[in-house]
Amino acid sequence: MNVIAIIPARGGSKGLPGKNTRLIGGKPLISWSIQQALDTAGINRVVVSTDSPVIARIAKDAGAYVPGLRPDHLAQDSTSTEPVLRHVLDTLDAEGYRPDAIVLLQPTSPIRMPDSIARALDVFKSSNADSLLSLVETHNFFWRLPAGEEDNPVSEYDFRNRPRRQDMNQTDRRYKENGSIYITKTEVMNNENNRLGGKIIGFLMDDVEGYEIDTLTDFTIVECLMKTSGMINDY
Repeated sequence: MNVIAIIPARGGSKGLPGKNTRLIGGKPLISWSIQQALDTAGINRVVVSTDSPVIARIAKDAGAYVPGLRPDHLAQDSTSTEPVLRHVLDTLDAEGYRPDAIVLLQPTSPIRMPDSIARALDVFKSSNADSLLSLVETHNFFWRLPAGEEDNPVSEYDFRNRPRRQDMNQTDRRYKENGSIYITKTEVMNNENNRLGGKIIGFLMDDVEGYEIDTLTDFTIVECLMKTSGMINDY
């Protein structure tokens, strides 16, 4: 199976300006995902999609392929990831390169254990799945605040019988999409315009791998976790 990794990295960011090029552990944030992909057996090519010449240069220096800059209409605050993935696939197709599956790695989720991507690929292939998403278990108790009814919160669990973590059985447990790893057959992406479709399976990751960077606070927390987990050796 010919598999490529696609790492989308827009130059603009309202929550944390310049976050993809901001140094973390001594190198740009995006470089972590590039290196993790390059170090993963089974990934044949690492592609970065960006609208930023600065990010493009960093990506190329890190060993990724950048097929030109992303057009402006695919680099807006409102742009979703799927059109970006399709743009990469269409660009590669025009070059005569057609992967069987794509691994989407978001640079804002840099904490991945050394074998996580490889294990996800193995699970994806062995299960004959069409798509995969990474998950982390959450022990939070969630409530909803209906629009216009902030004074009337609705619980999503039985607060009268609040469960203890150790008492929760498998059906009671909840998992959140951590945005770290997605794997999709190219055929599914082309047919459904979605990273998820067909037979979808989940890939459970460690708690520490569940952090995403959207704000400066997130950045500070993630950098600390990267140090304590051993990802950054010069702590």
